[in-house]
Amino acid sequence: MNARRLLVIPLIVLALASCSRSEVLTRQYLTFGTLVDVSIATDDPARAEQAFDALAADFNQMQTNWNAWKPGSLLRVNQLLPLGEAFTTSPQIVELITRAQPISRASGYLFNPAIGKLIALWGFHQDDPGPTAPDKTDAIRALVAAHPTLDDIEVHGVTLRSRNPDVQLDFGGFAKGYALKLASEHLLDLGLRDFIINAGGDLVARGRHLDRPWRIGVRDPDDEDAVAAIEVRDGEGAFTSGDYERYYMEDGQRRHHIIDPRTGYPSTGARAVTVIHDDPALADAAATALTIAHDDEWLAIAQRLGVDKVLRMNASGDVIMTDAMQQRISALRPDLKVTVVHWKSGTSAL
Repeated sequence: MNARRLLVIPLIVLALASCSRSEVLTRQYLTFGTLVDVSIATDDPARAEQAFDALAADFNQMQTNWNAWKPGSLLRVNQLLPLGEAFTTSPQIVELITRAQPISRASGYLFNPAIGKLIALWGFHQDDPGPTAPDKTDAIRALVAAHPTLDDIEVHGVTLRSRNPDVQLDFGGFAKGYALKLASEHLLDLGLRDFIINAGGDLVARGRHLDRPWRIGVRDPDDEDAVAAIEVRDGEGAFTSGDYERYYMEDGQRRHHIIDPRTGYPSTGARAVTVIHDDPALADAAATALTIAHDDEWLAIAQRLGVDKVLRMNASGDVIMTDAMQQRISALRPDLKVTVVHWKSGTSAL
């Protein structure tokens, strides 16, 4: 078994916080299965330290309550959903569900946090992923036929009820983006304006690096070399989904954690997808959906989601990007075969 979560990083930060402030303070947290680095540029160190402590409490609460297989709010929800009876839960869990519902629909349910049973069946509801059964074929077929989605969940205030007993929630393709969104908003509420939150390469940036935007590196799925440098502007999030982030070997095949809801098997769409958007939660979910999507459908899905800055690396190693993403490229590895496609605006379903 091989789970590369911390060693392999899809995005490499190439610049730190603005030096126009008198001091840059950094704090590191271990949460959501990765290291989260928060750098704050400020002339008020005491305020930054208070913010670091506040974020520690935020991350601890979110990690506990949003984990799909450890004790917490989400595990309790997953235990109650199959019963088909109404029950109450925390407002934050409700917000996760209701924010994810329209994104899931717009993605054609490729982003589908309701397929937790499939993800668990493949052995990803444990700290060290690995096969759970020698033959999963019948179970996979049954779960795909049941077609669980977030639309099966009725939400009334903080009361939930599921119409489908096979709904099991796993926000692995969404929770990190939503967490960084909340963390960024908390820092802004505390009066901080120049900071970067980097969660294992997925990040949110506020302010600028001197007189230019932040720059990040997009890595090659097969090694740690950067294939491109991309500019991220004030308030944007940059998120990458890839088949190399969390996986194990089974019978000579690499089984990764991004499951295609249509087949029940690890996706075969793209090796990696990077999305930039001013909504980090949407960027995270879109990167997941566009990794699953096939070559002939990803652009239409991106349009429905309203994400126009997309870089996609196919199994062949070729790169396809939207014209809006091309405008953000400040450096590109010269040996790459690159195709640029036009993204039509005004087609978002969100």
